[in-house]
Amino acid sequence: MLRTLCKSKIVGGCITAKEPRYNGSIGIDKTIIDAADIMPGEQVHVLNAANGERFVTYVIEEKPNSGKITLYGPAARKGNLGDSLVILSYCLMETKESRNFSVRQVDLGKNNQLKSR
Repeated sequence: MLRTLCKSKIVGGCITAKEPRYNGSIGIDKTIIDAADIMPGEQVHVLNAANGERFVTYVIEEKPNSGKITLYGPAARKGNLGDSLVILSYCLMETKESRNFSVRQVDLGKNNQLKSR
């Protein structure tokens, strides 16, 4: 049996930009997505702690160490600059394999810089 598990979790990040005239997605600093083991184009769930919005989109890679987390297209309507986000990615895993699995959590601090891995 396959189970859907939370694979990666980015917490403490803040929206730094919004670009409503785009087809849609979320841009995230390459350093952050590498630390979280998230690939460009990978599906993520974005939770906005400021307003309770929750949406599904895909990741666009932003410049490394830029601290950028940008909402593009319709997603730009789901938050405001400075809103705190939790970004989740998931994977499918066999039950046996899932028993020894743990979520990779990336904590962000000031200016969306890595606090820990």
